[in-house]
Amino acid sequence: MATAVQSVEATCFTSRPAAEAYLGGVCFKLGPPQLIGAELEWLTAQLPEYVRPDLAALAEALGPHTPRTIDPSSPAQPLPGGSAVTVEPGGQIELSSAPYYSARELCDYLAADQAVLADLLSTRSILMSSEAADTRRPAQRLLQSPRYCAMESRFTGIGPFGKLMMCNTAATQISVDAGADPVAVERRWHLLHAIGPALIAAFACSPRLYGVPDGQWASQRMRTWLELDSPRTIGTPHIADYAGWVLDVPLLCIRNDGTDWTAPDGATFADWVEGALDDVIGRPTPADLDYHLTTLFPPVRAAGHLEVRYLDAQPGDQWRVPIAAIDALLSGPGAMAEALDAALPTAERWRDAAEFGLADLELRAAATALLSLAAAYSPDPEFVRLLDAAAERCCRGQAPSEER
Repeated sequence: MATAVQSVEATCFTSRPAAEAYLGGVCFKLGPPQLIGAELEWLTAQLPEYVRPDLAALAEALGPHTPRTIDPSSPAQPLPGGSAVTVEPGGQIELSSAPYYSARELCDYLAADQAVLADLLSTRSILMSSEAADTRRPAQRLLQSPRYCAMESRFTGIGPFGKLMMCNTAATQISVDAGADPVAVERRWHLLHAIGPALIAAFACSPRLYGVPDGQWASQRMRTWLELDSPRTIGTPHIADYAGWVLDVPLLCIRNDGTDWTAPDGATFADWVEGALDDVIGRPTPADLDYHLTTLFPPVRAAGHLEVRYLDAQPGDQWRVPIAAIDALLSGPGAMAEALDAALPTAERWRDAAEFGLADLELRAAATALLSLAAAYSPDPEFVRLLDAAAERCCRGQAPSEER
């Protein structure tokens, strides 16, 4: 028995420095920056009534690609291009790509998987809608897992934006390698934050959202993130502070064998590590900290690689444009230096970017400059054309529009 207890204790965190050291190893993995991936989300609707599809209909349509959040017995096979299918709380459907060595390869495989996914869903009259915000239906949560029950409970205690984010919004997310060494990681992290407000403005296309409180915003989707739980969503632009921030964010939930994952109100992961929850649960393990990381939603999230989470879902196939832009702006020291210079005047203006978008002349100038730079540094002729067109659109102050 003593040996077993010692083994369990050896796997648990009992000090904050130990947890911070662990985070340093799992959040920023070093290696040559080669890979890029993306997650694309779409709203879904059952035709002809345009209601949310029920989970059984989604499972019937997806077959062996059904995520286990809907059918625990599913093989959850990826689509032919390597993308995994997931379903979000409000029935939004998501493709999570495999990582690829070029933005061109990534976009080609994602486009192929998007077509396959649309065909599968059409067999049950389910429509994929390329909108960043649902303008027709009140927020309704379909997934009833303990995680999402705990999430909705916490967010509802703060305000109306949490359920709206969970059920009525869709995003384009882009993932890139962290960097070859600590200096490179710091530079890439800093740049992805600095360009964030200008790119939010460039790609904002959710001026309306059903049920949102009054206010005119260019990106109502980003508004929900800024309002729903700021300790969890604002993050930190300073890489040296990331581990500390992770530990000081209140727990969203605590996994257990039951159906109630509610965490003690206000308790942080640091509290858990330091014994404040000993009368509720034992000390946390690395698996608990790994899971806690999935409940944090900063604009740029460190998950070994770096996840850019601040962009609206784009109309039609225009999701290729932000992928091409991020890839080009991170393509080398020259591109990164010029991008940083262009972005610095608006680097801290997250809220203004979401509220005013390209109507703000300073954000418009930065967005135009960044997309023009991306076009100059992109090696792909098609991406150059798309990025030049996006830069011209931004210069005119126009939001992305559906390609006809």
